Amino acid sequence: MEEELKGTELRKRVPYHIHRDVLDELSVDQVAEKSDVKFSAKEKLKDAVRCTGPRFKNCFLSFIPLLAWLPRYPFRENAIGDLVSGISVGIMHLPQGMAYALLAAVPPVFGLYSSFYPILIYFIFGTSKHISVGTYAVMSVMIGSVTERLAPDSDFMMPGNDTNITILDTVGRDAERVKIAATVTFLSGIFQLLLGLVRFGFVVTYLSEPLVRAYTTAAAIHVIVSQLKYSFGINPQRYSGPLSLIYTVIEICALLGKTNIGTLVVSIVTIAGLIIAKQLSALAARKIPVPIPVELITIIIATVVSWQMNLKTKYKVEVVGEIPSGLQAPVAPAVSLLGSMVGDAFALAVVGYGIAISLGRIFALKYAYKVDSNQELIALGLSNSIGGLFNCFAISCSMSRSMVQVSTGGKTQVAGAISALVILVILLKIGELFEELPKAVLAAIIYVNLHGMMKQFGDICSLWRTNKVDMVVWVMTMILTVLFNPDMGLAASIAFSILTVVFRTQLPKYSLLGQVPGTDIYRPVEDYNQVKEIPDIIIFRSSATLYFANAEMYIDALYEKTGVDVAKLLSHKKKLEAKRLRKEKKAAKKAKKEAKKRAKEAPVQTTKDPQLSDTDESDEEPELSHTGANGDVHKMSVKEPKHVVTMETWPDPDTDSPLPQAIILDLSPVNFLDTVGVKTLRNIYKDYGEAGVQVYLCGCQRGVVESMENGDFFIEPRARNISRLSAAVNHRLRYTGPLTRKVDLISVSSIQPVAGSGVRAIRVISPVLTSASVIENTLPVAVRRALHQMNEIPGMHMLATCLLVAAVSYWYSSELLTALHLFISDAALEGDMPEPEGTRRSPQGVPYTDLPHIVNADGLHLFCRYWEPDSPPK
Repeated sequence: MEEELKGTELRKRVPYHIHRDVLDELSVDQVAEKSDVKFSAKEKLKDAVRCTGPRFKNCFLSFIPLLAWLPRYPFRENAIGDLVSGISVGIMHLPQGMAYALLAAVPPVFGLYSSFYPILIYFIFGTSKHISVGTYAVMSVMIGSVTERLAPDSDFMMPGNDTNITILDTVGRDAERVKIAATVTFLSGIFQLLLGLVRFGFVVTYLSEPLVRAYTTAAAIHVIVSQLKYSFGINPQRYSGPLSLIYTVIEICALLGKTNIGTLVVSIVTIAGLIIAKQLSALAARKIPVPIPVELITIIIATVVSWQMNLKTKYKVEVVGEIPSGLQAPVAPAVSLLGSMVGDAFALAVVGYGIAISLGRIFALKYAYKVDSNQELIALGLSNSIGGLFNCFAISCSMSRSMVQVSTGGKTQVAGAISALVILVILLKIGELFEELPKAVLAAIIYVNLHGMMKQFGDICSLWRTNKVDMVVWVMTMILTVLFNPDMGLAASIAFSILTVVFRTQLPKYSLLGQVPGTDIYRPVEDYNQVKEIPDIIIFRSSATLYFANAEMYIDALYEKTGVDVAKLLSHKKKLEAKRLRKEKKAAKKAKKEAKKRAKEAPVQTTKDPQLSDTDESDEEPELSHTGANGDVHKMSVKEPKHVVTMETWPDPDTDSPLPQAIILDLSPVNFLDTVGVKTLRNIYKDYGEAGVQVYLCGCQRGVVESMENGDFFIEPRARNISRLSAAVNHRLRYTGPLTRKVDLISVSSIQPVAGSGVRAIRVISPVLTSASVIENTLPVAVRRALHQMNEIPGMHMLATCLLVAAVSYWYSSELLTALHLFISDAALEGDMPEPEGTRRSPQGVPYTDLPHIVNADGLHLFCRYWEPDSPPK
């Protein structure tokens, strides 16, 4: 059944055929008429600062979005929903603001201030319609770490009436901590404002989703530990710096024996009541359009119970204390403290913005509108900087309040403004009624609200199944944040996350590509059973870009995949070249001595062709000629027959695997090249070129090509980039064939006499053909007929043979195919051929018996050797 379905799918495939020329980069630029218009930096700057009427209007409206959307506010459609939503969120601000103020180590009333001023500022400058900005647990605990570090309890201890007793000056301590919290908030707002003005909103991209979720989970652990003292009624010592959380837990465990039973009972009862009430509220949410304000009801009941039972006096339960009515005047930040909190302020700026923009984009995608990331930075920066002047602490957005705002019908920023008005009423008239509220109740509210963050531990299992690298980032972020506190933990987590990206680009997957049969699709050979490599052509691809961190490994992987160590190959060539030069020098000295000796002993002989012998005193074989690296032929002192043309190139040394004919580097995954990457490609092209292997580049993006042009990579005319991988393979097969190697493009097949010519012609064939037929059978019929007719004319056979070679060279691309035509005199062809030559080798290390050769009457072996197209013999 499966085979029938597979056959049906194959029959449904629609074949297609594309016929076009293979275009390299220069050809594409010519066909597409590449534009050379480039703008200078001066012109770009001039265009950026140019101010026109419409442009100024757009900039002004984008800076103050309220002026753009409020005049078009659909009052009938959105007013009721925004009103209900604003009241609901405002009620939530009351308990959360007071509770999160404890996290920031400031009096609860300042949490209410932080729920009023920043919200009004965001209403004017913000672009997200659905997020609820205000106090947030993670931001509050980061503020608390700063305030308690710079204003510890030990700095406010005063001697009591008894000389052995010290009293904590809570009033002075709270005032100093409020000043510190306001100053660090003001500085973080300045950072956000500057980042927004320079369009630096992309900085949040370095905070990946696994990192943010793990960071908030670790911050929740810090929050829980910081609130344990309010739940147990104890006063542990304050620790700061790395491992402070561990020391705090140890200190709390040591103080459990001093637990206030009344405080512990209040905490347990409140936590149980909140959990039950929230479950009932979730069940009733389908029937009741407005969510039940569970936290508000809880603090009202707890305040009444505390007032009636006098928990503060009878059971020593700590309560909120005095809550002043009204608003405070703005206060300038403490400039002297700015230098000691720069790192903390920047961490607050990045974390607050990252959480707000992440949640804002979720709602924007859901409700089809756009959130301007840079404007969000400006809005949050103004909210924090202006809020810092009014003794507020840093704010961000809350997931729980945002979900309530959306679920109760909130559709615009008007809901946030209404919630701020609710807080204003509480500050002016109602705030003083909550002075008897136990702090243990606020701690219980925090515990229950953090259950959503604690559920994020389930990300470990899901990330293990989907992406193990992200799972490692999650785990390491949580560990680093728990151990090093939220501020240092954030920096360490971002550094680790970036390192994982570097490691993934430094250790990519290297693959050899093969062709899917019957298609122009190429896939890794090791991943598919039916994918086959193109014979003598290696297609190499890296899954990452090429830059300084992985350039060396790129070359090593290329050597490993091709099975050829080019460095070893070139070293072997240099050794053989040095050996050849020594032999030539030795032979020249010997010939010079023999010439002097003969001049003294023998009379002058008549001029005749010298006879060569392969047997001499040194038992070495004379070389007819040697082609140097630059293509010059170095002659020996022995004269060669004028009618014999000998030539050579450097053949392959003995290696474990034969050299490929061509290497195609698929650079489609490469999105940029640095100077090291360009140098690496240049070295690959040079080294393999010296080894006789042609290197092609394909799939280069425009930026990569420009980097290579700037790095002078295309100085050599043969260097080319072909746009598609399939085109590169077809181009290579078209001009060389799948079964050839560069040093074997033309070989001598047989020696046949040409009647009446006095010479014998070596007929040329090409291993491009899979059969043993001669290459002229592959030429067009008209060309073959003309060549044969010329060959039958007396005296024209030599010209016909030369034209045959020229036609073959032209037909198979003059760039890659070099024709060899060798004429040997009748006298030189007498004797048997070929004759075994034992294990003697050429200067390049190839056995002579592997090269085409003939043996003359004296037993002298005459060899024809190969040469490179760009280094022809003289």
